[in-house]
Amino acid sequence: MSQKELKQLAQEIRKTIIDVVGKNGGHLASNLGVVELTIALHRVFESPKDAFIWDVSHQCYTHKLLTGRYKDFSTLRKKDGLSGFTNTTESVHDFFIHGHSSTSISSALGLLTARELNGEAGKVVAVIGDGALTGGMAYEALSHAGQLNKNLIVILNDNQMSIDHNTGSVSRYLSRLTMTGRYQSFRYKVDKAIDKIPYLGRGLEKIIFRLKRALKGLLLTNNLFVDLGFEYVGPLDGHNEAALEKVLRRVKKLHRPVVVHVVTKKGKGYSPAEDKPELFHGIGPFQTSDGTVEKFDTVSFTEAFSNIISEEAEKNQDIVAITAAMAKGTGLTNFSHKFPERFFDVGIAEEHAVTFAGGLAKGGKIPVCCIYSTFIQRSVDQMIHDIALQKSHAIFMLDRAGAVPDDGVTHQGVFDIALFRSIPDLELMSVTSAKDMELCFKWAVYNGTSVIIRYPKLTCPTEIPQFETPVELGRGILVPCTEFVVDGVTEDQLENHPKKILVVATGGIYSEVQKAVRNALMENEYADIYLLRFIKPFDETYFLEIAKKYYGVVFVEDGVITGGIGEYLNGILAEHNIRNTKVLGFEDRFYNHGTRNDVLEMAGLDVNHIKKAITQCSK
Repeated sequence: MSQKELKQLAQEIRKTIIDVVGKNGGHLASNLGVVELTIALHRVFESPKDAFIWDVSHQCYTHKLLTGRYKDFSTLRKKDGLSGFTNTTESVHDFFIHGHSSTSISSALGLLTARELNGEAGKVVAVIGDGALTGGMAYEALSHAGQLNKNLIVILNDNQMSIDHNTGSVSRYLSRLTMTGRYQSFRYKVDKAIDKIPYLGRGLEKIIFRLKRALKGLLLTNNLFVDLGFEYVGPLDGHNEAALEKVLRRVKKLHRPVVVHVVTKKGKGYSPAEDKPELFHGIGPFQTSDGTVEKFDTVSFTEAFSNIISEEAEKNQDIVAITAAMAKGTGLTNFSHKFPERFFDVGIAEEHAVTFAGGLAKGGKIPVCCIYSTFIQRSVDQMIHDIALQKSHAIFMLDRAGAVPDDGVTHQGVFDIALFRSIPDLELMSVTSAKDMELCFKWAVYNGTSVIIRYPKLTCPTEIPQFETPVELGRGILVPCTEFVVDGVTEDQLENHPKKILVVATGGIYSEVQKAVRNALMENEYADIYLLRFIKPFDETYFLEIAKKYYGVVFVEDGVITGGIGEYLNGILAEHNIRNTKVLGFEDRFYNHGTRNDVLEMAGLDVNHIKKAITQCSK
């Protein structure tokens, strides 16, 4: 294509992405920012012979459109449709299933090393954002890559954004580099002149290389990438495809590690996303004409938490809040405005966030560390070594626990219970409603030690009196089926039916459980609900006293069965000869994207499957 045609292509790609994300939701701003960069990469390199490794990979929509997936792009993030991230089952042009940050350089270096050992040709290019560069794993990989001195290409996509605005010294450092163009201007004028010298060009390369390194010392002092053993190129205009292509063709000829620093604008080409890139990072369906998103009257668990922590922090000056570049996503934006001196955004560094919380706790503060369930997986060792072992008074709010729609396999929050239930001196709670969350949060602040509180990506259910039950260590909430009155069913039947079932559930699956219990009542099948406010510690004696009163027990857990609380409690019942039981949860496999109901249906945790389990135990 000509440059004129490439500009038209970029416009068409942006329009396609805006239209589809407007209908399906998705990551808009990050994808609009890398259109020209992606076009240039595919013009210069030969995928899949040359491998592109996208960090997080939520910026890969243009890559998908250019690698044969345009016809299916309207299915983005829908069940059985295209993933919002790179996915090896979709295309040979996707080398990894990526969805978490700061992994690309490690993956790319491993792939490149394996190819070289196998005698295979081809370049490997890692594309990483400046936000992902705040993750410590990226520096471990950069250090190793510089040591190995392999011809790895790292594209640093610098847009001064991760999900929220970047914070910290890394962001300031990159901003300083962005303003230093003198070296690159001199460098390419010299390179161009050398290329024109017949016969002598190659012989001058070593001399010129030393000269360029000396000039870097003068013009780019304290360049981290150079110190780690990389050639540094940039900063470059990430929206000038022709200039990017020219530089990348030169970089392709290098045989040593190189960082190409590209400056882009998140949301490029769509003014609502340019003005508010954090809002359009990951967004649900919206009006493409003006970027407006439909507002709902219902309150989500995230919004409920936002109100709760701000209100409690007004009363308690020791409460401080921590986020790993997710202030908006975890509901801490309001807190950050009200208490800026008590708010800490550590960047995409979950391991540091957890240990930092431990240090704050040691100093007498009450840290509230807010991280998505899927991202807390990165901090298991820190939770063991720096929190539980120290008996730190720290609170960890795990948003997006359980089934997570749309984002798919890398974002399901189903492992936290199994990962953390085995850790001594760690209290693990599951909340059901906004009021329940308020009570549990206050308990954690004033009575708990090292506490995890998990809750789903969901709107809060309608409050019922049982949700105001005072918090007692190890005990849950009993919700009798009298709360779900159905025409034609007497109160005596509800309370005293001989084949009544107990449904034991984590709070995040309550919405589906209560619908299943209501549906069962309409077919003369009776069940009460016991909500596991505490997953650990657990009052087994209290639970057994309740369970023995029922004809059967159904466990419903919005986490994995293996190592989960349902499997454990089912074993306790078996020891006491209570064997009419069913355990429902996420089975031993990964679950793809779709709506919340799609994901739960795949896992056998939707309303119909829960109702079926109640029926089977009632027989």
